[in-house]
Amino acid sequence: MMDPGAGPTTATPSTDAPSSAGSLHSTDTPAAAVQRWGFVVSQRFQHLLDKSTPFLLYRWIVFFAMAFIYGVRVFFVQGFYVVSYALGIYILNLLIGFLSPQVDPEFQDLSDGPTLPSRSSDEFRPFVRRLPEFKFWYSITKAFCIAFVLTFFSAFDVPVFWPILLFYWVILFALTMKKQILHMVKYKYVPFSFGKQTYNGKRGATSTESASLLPRD
Repeated sequence: MMDPGAGPTTATPSTDAPSSAGSLHSTDTPAAAVQRWGFVVSQRFQHLLDKSTPFLLYRWIVFFAMAFIYGVRVFFVQGFYVVSYALGIYILNLLIGFLSPQVDPEFQDLSDGPTLPSRSSDEFRPFVRRLPEFKFWYSITKAFCIAFVLTFFSAFDVPVFWPILLFYWVILFALTMKKQILHMVKYKYVPFSFGKQTYNGKRGATSTESASLLPRD
């Protein structure tokens, strides 16, 4: 039975329980902290990439600026030709994916994906690239950034006679582009949208209106 003269008792907080959520983070291992930090950085970086998607012109200006900086770096260092050659091969591989349709017409019967129209009466289908423009820009820009970083490590500066590498890359580029152009001509597709004829709903109305203005006999 309680003593009526006794005052109200106050409960003392236990010191065993964690005081806040922040104390949990303070007890994390360094590996977990680095993993959490890397996840936050990757989320913010992906957010910036998503926001840059509609700014096509500015994105390619950034790429050409990075390519110019890399060219100036290699010119003044007078080295890292093997890195530049590997970068050129990688760019050529990306370019082929950018110019190729998502579904190769040679194997369209074995695929359920969209195909290219082969006759003028076929339904219009937009050209779907195997490598989209944004991924092409991101991959090629990242490649130049990595190559630029590699120029600061002397281990990648392999001595080589660079005119041979340049000549071999030019021959490889010419043969690859020739094969790609023949493929375009054979299956009658153009991987670019500028300069193509466009149709809208007003064209039929305009043609009807101009025909009604012709003098009748």
